Amino acid sequence: MAHHRLQAPLTEEDINQLYAGDTVTLDGIIFGIRDANLIRLFDKKVELPSDLIPQLEGAIGLHTAPGVRKLEDGTYEKVSIGTTTSYRMDRFTRGLMQDYGMKVIIGKGGLLEEGSQALVDLKGCYFTILGGSAALETTQVEEIEDIWWEDLMPEAIWKFRVKDFGPLIVSIDSHGNNKYQDIKKEAKENLNKMLENL
Repeated sequence: MAHHRLQAPLTEEDINQLYAGDTVTLDGIIFGIRDANLIRLFDKKVELPSDLIPQLEGAIGLHTAPGVRKLEDGTYEKVSIGTTTSYRMDRFTRGLMQDYGMKVIIGKGGLLEEGSQALVDLKGCYFTILGGSAALETTQVEEIEDIWWEDLMPEAIWKFRVKDFGPLIVSIDSHGNNKYQDIKKEAKENLNKMLENL
Protein backbone atom coordinates (compact mmCIF):
# COMPACT_ATOMS: atom_id res chain seq x y z
CA MET A 1 0.00 0.00 0.00
CA ALA A 2 1.20 3.48 -0.87
CA HIS A 3 0.09 7.07 -0.45
CA HIS A 4 -0.27 9.29 -3.52
CA ARG A 5 -0.67 13.04 -3.82
CA LEU A 6 -2.45 13.79 -7.08
CA GLN A 7 -3.46 16.86 -9.05
CA ALA A 8 -6.94 16.73 -10.58
CA PRO A 9 -7.87 16.22 -13.37
CA LEU A 10 -6.08 12.87 -13.56
CA THR A 11 -4.15 11.16 -16.32
CA GLU A 12 -4.11 7.51 -17.35
CA GLU A 13 -0.68 7.26 -15.71
CA ASP A 14 -2.17 8.52 -12.42
CA ILE A 15 -4.86 5.83 -12.55
CA ASN A 16 -2.51 3.00 -13.48
CA GLN A 17 -0.34 3.53 -10.41
CA LEU A 18 -3.26 3.22 -7.98
CA TYR A 19 -4.12 -0.07 -6.28
CA ALA A 20 -6.90 -0.96 -3.87
CA GLY A 21 -5.72 -0.20 -0.36
CA ASP A 22 -3.64 2.81 -1.38
CA THR A 23 -4.53 6.24 -0.04
CA VAL A 24 -4.77 9.50 -1.96
CA THR A 25 -4.70 13.22 -1.19
CA LEU A 26 -6.06 15.49 -3.92
CA ASP A 27 -5.42 19.02 -5.08
CA GLY A 28 -7.22 20.68 -7.98
CA ILE A 29 -10.77 20.45 -9.29
CA ILE A 30 -13.51 17.96 -8.41
CA PHE A 31 -17.14 18.02 -9.54
CA GLY A 32 -20.13 17.51 -7.26
CA ILE A 33 -22.68 15.14 -8.80
CA ARG A 34 -25.79 13.45 -7.41
CA ASP A 35 -29.02 11.63 -8.29
CA ALA A 36 -31.02 14.53 -9.72
CA ASN A 37 -28.39 15.82 -12.14
CA LEU A 38 -27.44 12.30 -13.24
CA ILE A 39 -31.07 11.38 -13.85
CA ARG A 40 -31.50 14.55 -15.93
CA LEU A 41 -28.38 13.73 -17.94
CA PHE A 42 -28.85 10.03 -18.59
CA ASP A 43 -32.56 9.27 -18.13
CA LYS A 44 -34.04 12.50 -19.43
CA LYS A 45 -31.30 12.90 -22.07
CA VAL A 46 -30.61 16.56 -21.33
CA GLU A 47 -27.17 17.44 -22.68
CA LEU A 48 -24.65 19.03 -20.39
CA PRO A 49 -23.81 22.71 -20.81
CA SER A 50 -21.19 23.07 -23.54
CA ASP A 51 -18.66 24.81 -21.30
CA LEU A 52 -18.74 21.94 -18.79
CA ILE A 53 -18.20 19.00 -21.17
CA PRO A 54 -14.48 19.57 -21.95
CA GLN A 55 -13.73 19.98 -18.25
CA LEU A 56 -14.83 16.41 -17.47
CA GLU A 57 -11.98 14.67 -19.30
CA GLY A 58 -9.94 13.00 -16.54
CA ALA A 59 -12.23 14.52 -13.94
CA ILE A 60 -13.18 13.36 -10.46
CA GLY A 61 -16.82 13.22 -9.41
CA LEU A 62 -17.90 13.56 -5.78
CA HIS A 63 -21.29 12.15 -4.78
CA THR A 64 -22.64 15.14 -2.86
CA ALA A 65 -25.47 17.63 -2.45
CA PRO A 66 -23.70 20.33 -0.46
CA GLY A 67 -25.02 22.80 2.04
CA VAL A 68 -24.19 26.25 0.68
CA ARG A 69 -25.07 29.92 1.09
CA LYS A 70 -25.76 32.17 -1.90
CA LEU A 71 -24.03 35.54 -1.77
CA GLU A 72 -25.25 38.87 -3.10
CA ASP A 73 -22.99 38.62 -6.16
CA GLY A 74 -24.63 35.33 -7.18
CA THR A 75 -21.74 33.09 -6.13
CA TYR A 76 -21.90 30.46 -3.41
CA GLU A 77 -19.92 29.90 -0.26
CA LYS A 78 -19.57 26.53 1.42
CA VAL A 79 -21.43 25.65 4.61
CA SER A 80 -21.16 21.86 4.71
CA ILE A 81 -19.91 19.65 1.91
CA GLY A 82 -20.47 16.01 2.81
CA THR A 83 -20.50 12.83 0.76
CA THR A 84 -23.40 10.48 0.13
CA THR A 85 -23.74 6.74 -0.52
CA SER A 86 -22.82 5.74 -4.06
CA TYR A 87 -24.58 2.47 -4.83
CA ARG A 88 -27.85 4.05 -5.95
CA MET A 89 -25.90 6.02 -8.59
CA ASP A 90 -23.95 2.96 -9.74
CA ARG A 91 -25.79 2.73 -13.08
CA PHE A 92 -24.46 6.11 -14.18
CA THR A 93 -20.78 5.22 -13.71
CA ARG A 94 -20.15 3.77 -17.16
CA GLY A 95 -21.83 6.68 -18.92
CA LEU A 96 -19.84 9.27 -17.00
CA MET A 97 -16.62 7.54 -17.98
CA GLN A 98 -17.45 6.43 -21.52
CA ASP A 99 -19.32 9.52 -22.70
CA TYR A 100 -17.55 12.28 -20.77
CA GLY A 101 -14.12 10.93 -19.75
CA MET A 102 -14.57 11.03 -15.98
CA LYS A 103 -11.90 8.89 -14.27
CA VAL A 104 -12.77 8.70 -10.57
CA ILE A 105 -15.83 8.60 -8.35
CA ILE A 106 -15.57 9.58 -4.68
CA GLY A 107 -18.30 8.37 -2.39
CA LYS A 108 -19.29 6.09 0.46
CA GLY A 109 -20.30 2.43 0.46
CA GLY A 110 -18.80 1.37 -2.87
CA LEU A 111 -20.36 0.54 -6.21
CA LEU A 112 -22.34 -2.44 -7.42
CA GLU A 113 -21.10 -4.97 -9.96
CA GLU A 114 -22.00 -2.88 -13.03
CA GLY A 115 -20.19 0.24 -11.87
CA SER A 116 -17.20 -1.71 -10.58
CA GLN A 117 -16.80 -3.43 -13.95
CA ALA A 118 -16.96 -0.07 -15.73
CA LEU A 119 -13.94 1.05 -13.71
CA VAL A 120 -11.98 -1.95 -14.97
CA ASP A 121 -13.16 -1.68 -18.58
CA LEU A 122 -12.60 2.07 -18.85
CA LYS A 123 -9.63 2.43 -16.49
CA GLY A 124 -10.97 4.35 -13.52
CA CYS A 125 -11.05 4.15 -9.73
CA TYR A 126 -13.44 4.52 -6.82
CA PHE A 127 -12.19 6.43 -3.79
CA THR A 128 -13.91 6.00 -0.43
CA ILE A 129 -14.21 8.88 1.98
CA LEU A 130 -14.99 7.98 5.57
CA GLY A 131 -18.52 8.62 6.76
CA GLY A 132 -18.96 11.50 9.17
CA SER A 133 -16.11 13.51 7.71
CA ALA A 134 -18.14 16.38 6.22
CA ALA A 135 -16.62 18.94 8.59
CA LEU A 136 -13.11 17.99 7.45
CA GLU A 137 -14.11 17.82 3.77
CA THR A 138 -15.58 21.31 3.98
CA THR A 139 -12.30 22.79 5.22
CA GLN A 140 -10.49 21.13 2.30
CA VAL A 141 -12.69 22.84 -0.31
CA GLU A 142 -11.00 26.14 -1.06
CA GLU A 143 -13.70 27.58 -3.27
CA ILE A 144 -16.89 26.82 -5.18
CA GLU A 145 -15.79 27.93 -8.64
CA ASP A 146 -18.91 27.28 -10.69
CA ILE A 147 -22.37 25.73 -10.77
CA TRP A 148 -24.56 24.27 -13.53
CA TRP A 149 -28.25 23.31 -13.46
CA GLU A 150 -28.84 25.56 -10.48
CA ASP A 151 -32.56 24.79 -10.59
CA LEU A 152 -31.80 21.35 -9.14
CA MET A 153 -30.43 22.84 -5.90
CA PRO A 154 -28.75 21.40 -3.95
CA GLU A 155 -28.30 18.59 -6.50
CA ALA A 156 -26.86 20.92 -9.11
CA ILE A 157 -23.48 20.17 -10.69
CA TRP A 158 -20.76 21.83 -8.63
CA LYS A 159 -17.18 22.73 -9.40
CA PHE A 160 -15.00 22.69 -6.30
CA ARG A 161 -11.36 23.68 -6.02
CA VAL A 162 -9.78 21.54 -3.31
CA LYS A 163 -6.49 21.43 -1.42
CA ASP A 164 -5.27 18.52 0.72
CA PHE A 165 -8.57 16.74 0.04
CA GLY A 166 -8.52 13.42 1.88
CA PRO A 167 -6.99 11.14 2.76
CA LEU A 168 -9.14 8.98 0.50
CA ILE A 169 -8.96 5.20 0.21
CA VAL A 170 -8.63 3.57 -3.20
CA SER A 171 -11.34 0.94 -2.73
CA ILE A 172 -11.86 -0.18 -6.34
CA ASP A 173 -9.00 0.12 -8.81
CA SER A 174 -8.63 -0.18 -12.58
CA HIS A 175 -6.86 -3.54 -12.24
CA GLY A 176 -9.90 -5.42 -10.94
CA ASN A 177 -9.18 -5.22 -7.22
CA ASN A 178 -12.16 -4.39 -5.03
CA LYS A 179 -11.85 -3.91 -1.26
CA TYR A 180 -15.60 -4.13 -0.78
CA GLN A 181 -15.73 -7.56 -2.42
CA ASP A 182 -12.69 -8.68 -0.43
CA ILE A 183 -14.31 -7.70 2.87
CA LYS A 184 -17.59 -9.42 1.96
CA LYS A 185 -15.72 -12.60 1.03
CA GLU A 186 -13.72 -12.56 4.26
CA ALA A 187 -16.85 -11.91 6.33
CA LYS A 188 -18.65 -14.83 4.66
CA GLU A 189 -15.72 -17.15 5.30
CA ASN A 190 -15.57 -16.08 8.94
CA LEU A 191 -19.32 -16.59 9.33
CA ASN A 192 -19.10 -20.08 7.85
CA LYS A 193 -16.29 -20.97 10.29
CA MET A 194 -18.37 -19.71 13.19
CA LEU A 195 -21.37 -21.75 12.07
CA GLU A 196 -19.23 -24.87 11.73
CA ASN A 197 -18.15 -24.48 15.35
CA LEU A 198 -21.70 -24.25 16.72
